[in-house]
Order: sequence, then structure tokens, then C-alpha cells
Amino acid sequence: MPARHRLLAVLVALLWGLNFIAIDASLQHFPPMFLVALRFALIAVPTVLLVPWPDVPVRWVVGYGLGFGALQFLFLYWGMAAGMPAGLASLVLQMSGPFTVLLGATFLRERVSGRQVLGILVAVGGLTLVAWQQAATATVVPFLLTLAGAFGWAIGNICNRQAKPQSPLRLTLWMSVVPPLPMLALSLLVEGPGEIAHSLTSWDDPGAVGAVVGLVYTVLVATVLGSGVWTWLMARHPAGVVAPFSMLVPVVGMSAAWLLLGERVTPGEGIGAVLVVGGVLYGSSRATRRLLPSAERPPAVPLAEPTDAGRG
Repeated sequence: MPARHRLLAVLVALLWGLNFIAIDASLQHFPPMFLVALRFALIAVPTVLLVPWPDVPVRWVVGYGLGFGALQFLFLYWGMAAGMPAGLASLVLQMSGPFTVLLGATFLRERVSGRQVLGILVAVGGLTLVAWQQAATATVVPFLLTLAGAFGWAIGNICNRQAKPQSPLRLTLWMSVVPPLPMLALSLLVEGPGEIAHSLTSWDDPGAVGAVVGLVYTVLVATVLGSGVWTWLMARHPAGVVAPFSMLVPVVGMSAAWLLLGERVTPGEGIGAVLVVGGVLYGSSRATRRLLPSAERPPAVPLAEPTDAGRG
């Protein structure tokens, strides 16, 4: 992988990590369920008008949209609105990797290597430590909501894998057509038309401008630009080479949240974060085999194949 391509992968991780700061800003003004609908509607409209159909079965587009789009961001935004720190949210979402492996083994009969099992156990141990630290500060419910978001992402990954798209970016864009209507209906039912109307009319609120800037960043920078570069890299290099760079996302997210939002990480949370990142990275890396020539080595299956829609 050339140095300039590695720099592009690091850039994408930087964009996706900062996206959690943008989400936090948007949630200061928009109700979370409506924000999910708004986010995807801004992508869905030009997609329907300008982007060709990805030539995959409709059921996988719908499944991908419901899992990756609706469920992931419903629980992520809900969890963050309920008090989940932005930095820790970027970490907990990495559990989509182990969840994807487990769902693949359960429903697709995919083989799970010993390396992947060990990586999952280490990551789960780290996440348990983070959960224990969160429970000590009475924020375990937002933590569980964010974890549910990671599980939704894993469902989307399975549907994405089954779709086998020729153009992953087109599939990602058309996936965005699925969440807006069901999320708008859920927002009207739970949050109410009054709260939605207030978020669309109260532009004199202190957080309104930052919320719009955050939304624009999420849509244009994190999703369109980030996913475009990531898809370009994934098309030119093995997934096992590109995927580990995504583990920089929680590093950027937690660092940015500390610098910009003043979020602090306890020593226990820090140790848990290292275990989660290390476990997922170890499980997704290629084991060294000295006895076999490179041409005879079986391909490694990464612990998680990140989608090209952006982290968060």
C-alpha cells in the first residue's frame, strides 16, 4: 500500500472520528430520531434523482438501510442524546466488528478462526470494563443504547455482504433512501410534531448554527467524502490491509472529545479502550505463516469489513 494511500486512509479515520463531534453539535438542537431522518433525507433526495440503482436485490438494500442506517443511528443518536459521551460512543461502535463475525458465523455459516475468537474475547473484555466504569457514573443506559447501535451496524454489514454490490458506494447511497420515512414516522410518534417544528423554526437558539454545521459535516464530509475515499481504497487494496485503519476512528474521536468537549476518560475506560481497539485490530489482522509461501496462504477474513458509509 503506497504511502499516499496510507495517508488517505488516515485522513478518512480523522474525518470519521471528528464526525462524532459534529453529531454531538447537531443533537444540541435537533431531536435524535428526527435528526436521523433529516440526515438520510439530505442524501436520499439527490440519490434518487442522480445515482443509478446499484443492481442488487431490493431486499438487501432494504436490510442494509434498516440495519446500518435506521437501527445504528437511531440507537447511536438516542444514546448520545441521553448522555453517552461522544468519544466513548466512537469506541463502543467498534463492537460492530465482533457482532458482524458472530452474525456471519450464525446465519451465513462463516468459519471463525481462533485468532478472531481471541480478538473478540479481548474486545468484549475491554467493553465490559468500559461498561463497568459507565455503570459507576449512572450512564449505563446510554452505553447500552450505543451498543445496540453497533449491533444494528452489524446487521447492515451482513446485508451488505449478501448483496455483493459491484459499486459499494452506489449501494451505500441507495441505502440512504430507506431510513427517512420510518424514522420520520417514529419521530412524529415519540418526539412529536411540536418538537420537530421547534427545531426547524428556532434558528435564534444558541446551538442552532452549530447544529446545522454539524449536520452538513456529517452528510458531505463524513459520509460523501469519507465513504468515497474509503470505497476507492477498498477497491484497490485487500480489505485486511485497509480495514485496520478504521481502528484510528475511536482514537481520533476520544482525543477530539477531550480537546473540544472537555470529556474525560477514567483510567479504567482508557484500559478498556485499548483492549477494544487491540482486540478488534488483532482479530482483523493477518496471522504470519512462515511455513507456507505467500502464494499458497489462504486469504485472511477480517474481523469486521467496515462499510463505506462512514463511522458514525
